Amino acid sequence: MHADLFREQAIRWADQFDNCCVLDSNGYADPYGRYDLLIAAGARHICCAGFEDLKAFYEKYGSWMFGYLGYDLKNQIENLNSDNPDGLGFPESFFFVPEYVLAVRGGAPEVLLGNMDLLDKIMAFQSFHTMEGSSELSVKAAMSKDAYMNKVAGIQDHIARGDIYELTFCQEFFAEHAHIDPLQTFMQLNAISPMPFAGYLKLEGKYILSASPERFLCKRENRLISQPIKGTAARGSNPDEDHKIREKLREDLKEQTENVMIVDLVRNDLTKTSVPGSVQVTELFGIYTFPQVHQMISTIACDLDPAIHFLDAIRQAFPMGSMTGAPKIRAMELIEQYESSKRGTYSGAMGYFSPHGDFDLNVIIRSLMYNAETRYLSYQVGGAITYAADAEKEYEECLLKASGILKTIKGPR
Repeated sequence: MHADLFREQAIRWADQFDNCCVLDSNGYADPYGRYDLLIAAGARHICCAGFEDLKAFYEKYGSWMFGYLGYDLKNQIENLNSDNPDGLGFPESFFFVPEYVLAVRGGAPEVLLGNMDLLDKIMAFQSFHTMEGSSELSVKAAMSKDAYMNKVAGIQDHIARGDIYELTFCQEFFAEHAHIDPLQTFMQLNAISPMPFAGYLKLEGKYILSASPERFLCKRENRLISQPIKGTAARGSNPDEDHKIREKLREDLKEQTENVMIVDLVRNDLTKTSVPGSVQVTELFGIYTFPQVHQMISTIACDLDPAIHFLDAIRQAFPMGSMTGAPKIRAMELIEQYESSKRGTYSGAMGYFSPHGDFDLNVIIRSLMYNAETRYLSYQVGGAITYAADAEKEYEECLLKASGILKTIKGPR
């Protein structure tokens, strides 16, 4: 059975259900990844609650679970609030126990949950879903460029006073009265910007279409691994220029400074639930290349304390430091003050929990969120603000990070 043909057929098959999730590694080599492709379809049970209820939900069913943790779960962890406007109306979290789970490993499809004849049924499946074109989208910025520049200056004042060292400042772009075909749009996004932590999540009329390059946290047996991204550079127009840009990013002191701040924050988060002395930085300032950008990625790993539930380890590290800044709590307070939109699912985490307690969660960035009931389409982008940050360059970096999404919804420019 050809893997590419099965992949497309299986995704279309899963999309017929009210709830489904597709997690696609897009062929990237990943020493921590278990699957090339993972698909869950149909919901036996659903949980839209915080960490404690989610833990009870997992213990009750002891099965596969797929879904997301929204950024605003931070308010259940710390004494924080989220009062900025929310155009999407997604639940703060959503996980479901699926009826079916399919995987591709080493190019071979397999059934992880469901009858073994499911593969034949999928290949024989005839979709009655007609791929529809998108309406003309009028994308607006939730804050003007001038407002963005002024807010960066305000954030840098806080850094100068010693309130924070770094803050990940984000802005929303949105379209109202938007009509898109979510499945077709995801396939286009995944073709234009194939990423190692891509995902398609459908919860009835609400959709996450993710082209994420970042892993928040995964668990392999007793080992926890986090891979925060800080440091971005545009691809070059030819191989020689591309190589020079990559090497410049590798040696960029500003980007290294941003990266190491978050590495220290992640190390601190993992220390709370790890076996003492086991937290290690296994790669510092790694440079990875994707279709639109080069990224600086570091890897931090530890052994999970066997007395601690894996969901408590996730809770202690949530939200991910790459999307907050440092120190984390003060950064989140200032994010609420300076950003103009509620983050919601954006900068949360999407992925799966296995029946054996392993999990893999991405960071929901480079992602489109769509509410088909209200026709509201949204994506957010951001970057790390430090004292040395140039507001104009940070704004341009936001647009660069959104380039794959813009090509998807508006066509090449």
